[in-house]
Amino acid sequence: MINKTYLSAKPFVKWAGGKTQLLKDIKRALPSDFSEKKDSIYVEPFVGGGAVLFWILPQFPNIKKAIINDINPHLITTYRAVKEQPEKLIERLDIFQQEYLPLHEYERKNYYLNKRNIYNSSPLSEIETAALFIFLNRTCFNGLYRVNSKGEFNVPHGRYTNPKICDKATILADSQLLQKVEILCGDYTETITYATPNTLFYFDPPYKPLSKTSSFNSYVKEGFDDNEQIRLRDFCHYISEHKAHFILSNSDAKDKKGNDNFFDKIYQSFNIHRVMASRMINSNPNKRGKLSELIIRNYKIS
Repeated sequence: MINKTYLSAKPFVKWAGGKTQLLKDIKRALPSDFSEKKDSIYVEPFVGGGAVLFWILPQFPNIKKAIINDINPHLITTYRAVKEQPEKLIERLDIFQQEYLPLHEYERKNYYLNKRNIYNSSPLSEIETAALFIFLNRTCFNGLYRVNSKGEFNVPHGRYTNPKICDKATILADSQLLQKVEILCGDYTETITYATPNTLFYFDPPYKPLSKTSSFNSYVKEGFDDNEQIRLRDFCHYISEHKAHFILSNSDAKDKKGNDNFFDKIYQSFNIHRVMASRMINSNPNKRGKLSELIIRNYKIS
């Protein structure tokens, strides 16, 4: 039986490119016998906001273990705080919420910038890092996470009337679900340890930009260029040699330019499926809307 608390689990941060809208397509892309396999292992090497993680674990109790990873150390610190110290995290977020919400707009902006400076420059405890991470995510522009060449978070203040900075119910539900999750921080290739015939990997890497102005992959100062996309492709071949299954999502470069076969070429030995998804983050509202995205697998669905 699925735990009802698990079912109320959901991402505790907003995330650019979050996969909530693609869950139905990802569900259709799962191996046909996925729910029947006992002792399955689920691995998410680019966890981000965790939309797929918080959906898949309650839906498939046959997953005996899950592993998540991300290269962003502050994000991983926050996941660990949610898992291990949810009450302390809630207490700190509640303080931020009580201090921030009564302020006028210009006061809110100053409060935000002060917290952003503290986040970027001070040695902090894990709880303070996690609380600031969530606070900034809930009050910054469009829930973006972007860093400059120095690795400093530089997203401007957002304008929300009543942002939910302290979501106690979500943090407690997520904490319970994360008890069966191993949390790693590092390069995604370190997850090769978990590649077995019982393992499903879901890759949600920084998307290949469709234009010079549409890039939101400044997630770490090193970036994620075409060479990194090819390195990920090579890793997909590597885990396939270990008989593990994978699903990978990415932008559809062909959709924008018409003749860009980048992903069709590098993933030509795998199954490529195109789906429609909404892109809501763009400085120009007229450029938001439905675009084609890719779902790539190393297996066929019977």
